[in-house]
Amino acid sequence: MTRRVSRWGAACLVLPLAVWVSGCSLFGGDTPKPKELQALTSAGTARLLWSSRVGSVEFPLAVAASGDRFTVADSSGTVVALRAQDGGELWRAQVGDKLAAGVGSDGRFAAVVTRNQELVVIEAGQVLWRKAMKSPVMTSPLVAGERVFVQAVDRSVHAFDAQDGRKLWELARPGDALLLAHPGGLIPYKDTLVVGQGPRLAGVDPLRGTMRWEANLANPRGTNEVERLADVVGPLVRVGDLICGRAFQSAVGCLSAARGSLVWNRQNAGSVGVGASPELVVGGDALSRLTAWRTTNGESLWTSDEFERRQLTAPLVVGKGVWVGDFQGYMHWLDTATGKAQARLQAGSSPIVTAPVALADGTVVVVGKDGGVHALRSD
Repeated sequence: MTRRVSRWGAACLVLPLAVWVSGCSLFGGDTPKPKELQALTSAGTARLLWSSRVGSVEFPLAVAASGDRFTVADSSGTVVALRAQDGGELWRAQVGDKLAAGVGSDGRFAAVVTRNQELVVIEAGQVLWRKAMKSPVMTSPLVAGERVFVQAVDRSVHAFDAQDGRKLWELARPGDALLLAHPGGLIPYKDTLVVGQGPRLAGVDPLRGTMRWEANLANPRGTNEVERLADVVGPLVRVGDLICGRAFQSAVGCLSAARGSLVWNRQNAGSVGVGASPELVVGGDALSRLTAWRTTNGESLWTSDEFERRQLTAPLVVGKGVWVGDFQGYMHWLDTATGKAQARLQAGSSPIVTAPVALADGTVVVVGKDGGVHALRSD
C-alpha cells in the first residue's frame, strides 16, 4: 500500500489505496504565536507598483514569468496572462474545473492540472487540448521547447507535444511505500530536464525520457518512514551550472548539473524551496528562520530569526536583496550581506502563497491567498 503525506489540507483522510496526512496534523499540539515585526532602522524602501486580482488560491500556485508577461490562476480554474508593466490583462481562460497544480508557461503555451487529474494546455486564452493523468499532480508543469513536462505525485515524469497533446514519453520510478504530496522540483538545464525523484535530483533527456545522471540532494535518516521522507521540493533554482534546492525536512544543497554530482549540502529542516544567486543560497526552516549559505561551497553566511513562525514563502534573491512573503501579506526585503530587514510593505491583507518571481524589468510579483496579484520593487 502506497501512502502519501500531504502539506495541503486540514485533516487526515484514509483512502482505499492511499493515506493523505496534513503536515500540520503530523505533530499536533498548540501552535506558538508568530514573532512580532520589529521597527526597521534601515534606509531601504520598497514600493507597490500595482495590484490586480484573480479568484482565491487554495492550491500550490506558481507564477509563470516569460519576458514582459506572466501567467497566474485561481482555484476555480481561471487562468490569466497579465502584462508586467501595469498588470493589464492579455487573455483569460476558464478550464472548467478546480485546479490542483499550475501554472507552467513559456509565454505562448500555458499549462495547468485539474483536481480531476486532467492536464490542460492553453494558447492565447483558448484551450488547445486536455489529457487525463494516471496519478495526482501538485507540481506546476514545465513548458519548454514546445513540450509540456509533468511530474506526478508518484514521481513519474511525462512529456507531451505542446501543440497537439501527443504523449511523447513517460519515465516511471519503482513503487515507494511513502510519497510526499507536495510541489516537487522540475527545471531545465541546457538540453537536460532536471527533476526531483525522492531525495535525488535526476538529469533526464527531454527528447527520449531516458536517465542521464542521478545525485542525492539529501541522505535521509530516521527511525520510521515519515522521518526518512526527504523528497525534493520546489522551487529549484539554477545558478550557472549549479541547481540548488531543498529536500523536505532534511537538507539544502547544490549540485553540478554539468557533472551530475553533489557539490554540497547542509542539514536544514524545512518544507519550502530556496532562493539563490551566484553569491548565496537562502532558505527558511520549519520555524521560518532564514539561513544563507555561500553558493559555491555551502559555507554558512548568516542566520535570521526575525520572522520566526511567520509562515514564510520561498525566498527570491534579486541583486543585493532577498524578497520573502509572510502569512499577514507582508513582503520583506533583506540585505544579502547581513540578512537584516531593510524594508517591508503590506501587499495585501491575505497570506502570500506564491514564491516571489522576478520579471524581466526587475519587478517582483507575488499572489495572495485571496487572489490579490501584487507587483513590487525595491529602491
